[in-house]
Amino acid sequence: MVSTKIKIKEGIEASSEGSFYFAEDFLDLANNEQVRLALSRLAREGILMRIAQGLYYYPKIDPHLGKVKPGMDEIAYAIAARQRIQIRPTGAYALNKLGLSTQVPMNAKFLTDGHPRVIKIGKRRIEFINRSQRKMAYEGEISGDLIIALEEMGSQNLTKEIFEKIIELFSKEDKGSLRHDLKLAPNWIREAFVPKLLYKIDDKHK
Repeated sequence: MVSTKIKIKEGIEASSEGSFYFAEDFLDLANNEQVRLALSRLAREGILMRIAQGLYYYPKIDPHLGKVKPGMDEIAYAIAARQRIQIRPTGAYALNKLGLSTQVPMNAKFLTDGHPRVIKIGKRRIEFINRSQRKMAYEGEISGDLIIALEEMGSQNLTKEIFEKIIELFSKEDKGSLRHDLKLAPNWIREAFVPKLLYKIDDKHK
């Protein structure tokens, strides 16, 4: 009889590098204890990387660097997709992700419409924190993240250089999503950026 480990290994190696796996993905092959034991062995053999409890990664291979670990973003969005929840980066992590801060935060924080939780990734953490209904209502991936980052930054820290960079980022957003999100933004953000983005959000400029 083919062992659980071999069945899981064959399935993983037939898939794409850079895929995430949860222990629950293999419960059709064996019971929970057998699956977790098989995944643990595959991690020890170097086939998988253990990212967190019950979460594994089939690593991409770089010709120069070897096995490449996934980023915190990749891990967070994989968990969110599994749980069918929405997340958005917030705080210092959002500022760094958008290139608006050189500070590299130790932990990655995300707003969520799901349950708050903390996932330990080695010495780091991914935190899913209580949502703000307004913030989770943003449609655009770029514009929503930017508005949340601007709220974290505050108008007092908006230099000319950062302003121009934000205009450039906003301009990459879909016009409909940008228009929707700016309507939900705090007043100071609308007053600062809408005049510069009229060509992007005004229907007359299609």
